[in-house]
Amino acid sequence: MTLTTAIDRPSKTLRALREQGPLVQNITNFVAMDLAANTLLAVGASPAMVHAPQESAEFAAIADALTVNLGTMEAHWVESAEAAARAAIAARRPWVLDPVAVGATGYRRSNAARLLACRPTVVRGNASEIMTLAGLSGAEGKGADSTVGSEAAVEAAQRLAQSSGAVVVVTGALDHVSDGMRQVACANSHKLMTRITASGCALTALTGACLAVEEEPLVAALHALTIYGVAAERAASRSRGPGSLRANLLDELYLLEDDDLDQAARLT
Repeated sequence: MTLTTAIDRPSKTLRALREQGPLVQNITNFVAMDLAANTLLAVGASPAMVHAPQESAEFAAIADALTVNLGTMEAHWVESAEAAARAAIAARRPWVLDPVAVGATGYRRSNAARLLACRPTVVRGNASEIMTLAGLSGAEGKGADSTVGSEAAVEAAQRLAQSSGAVVVVTGALDHVSDGMRQVACANSHKLMTRITASGCALTALTGACLAVEEEPLVAALHALTIYGVAAERAASRSRGPGSLRANLLDELYLLEDDDLDQAARLT
């Protein structure tokens, strides 16, 4: 299967998730744990919220994928995340770095730099976060929110991908994915998703699951965006607001069918 053909078949990755049920370790923030875990369960994956320093590395060696989120990191969580990332690499397991609000403080930038040195398979963030990681100033963000659109970070994503060796995902109104040479995009999403806390964190967890069943990281990252985006669009169409959207999102992830997913995908 060529890369172009693989990109156009997000149903292949969704089907693999449901058939294989990958175990995904998530060192994520307090706000995100519930939605991230339920997102993984909805698509057929198995979540594990393992972050204790005493076991994080050991667990990463047996999990199918690892995700690390900087949202509410404390010193012992950073220690756990770094140990788990190194264990994942040693066991040849993919892992995802989500540098939440990396531009807000020096502590976050330092933690992100330490983890970036552990060679993540995928880095996923909003435009401000990716631009900060790429070393560009003036886009520090507003807390966990971006102050610039995803289009502004396309060049930064390419630069970061080349320097880190990771596939870089920039999320926004239009999502961009780069491996440093190739650039693809996904237009599936809905603006109401910005009213649900931890929606991006849950996408990071889903990206980890997709990496566990799809060997090409660029394809896995793009398919995670597509699965999540199509479900978000369908959920928003029958939601009155953020509360019902959250519940409907999980339902739509669970109910997605292969043909419908492929037809609804808007990929370039």
